[in-house]
Amino acid sequence: MASHLSAGQALAAVRSHHADMLDRASALSQALTAAVEAGDSGTAYDEKGNLIEWCADDLVPHCVAEEGRIYPAAAGVAEAQLLAEGLRHDHEALAALVEELRVSDGVRAAAVGQAIVRAFALHADKEDALLFPALAEAPGSGFSEAIEGLEEVVGAA
Repeated sequence: MASHLSAGQALAAVRSHHADMLDRASALSQALTAAVEAGDSGTAYDEKGNLIEWCADDLVPHCVAEEGRIYPAAAGVAEAQLLAEGLRHDHEALAALVEELRVSDGVRAAAVGQAIVRAFALHADKEDALLFPALAEAPGSGFSEAIEGLEEVVGAA
């Protein structure tokens, strides 16, 4: 990723990565649901594993990176502080859903997979529409610098 992103470029990069993540999560969850609906327990087991792997390799590191690099920028932006705290709670809820998926099978696993997708979609929308624009517009927030080169948040270059 090029150095010295503008605020607009930083916002676009994060939004694009969120869209890619949501597409992937949706595809994985739909594959799990289709296998469960078809009564194919072997494929359902594999698809559940694929979704868990994506959560462990992509979703959780993404959340950790946001909390470590982006959310601290909200400390200096009054209108963003409570929103960032609420979004941390979203991360906790997503992590709990991932743990629930690990111990679920069949219809329950498919339902939890769909819940992960919906919870992530709502969470990403709040970040993309509310938190990140507020940080990008706040002088001195360091938003662009915080995400620059952070593959977990903006995807691969």
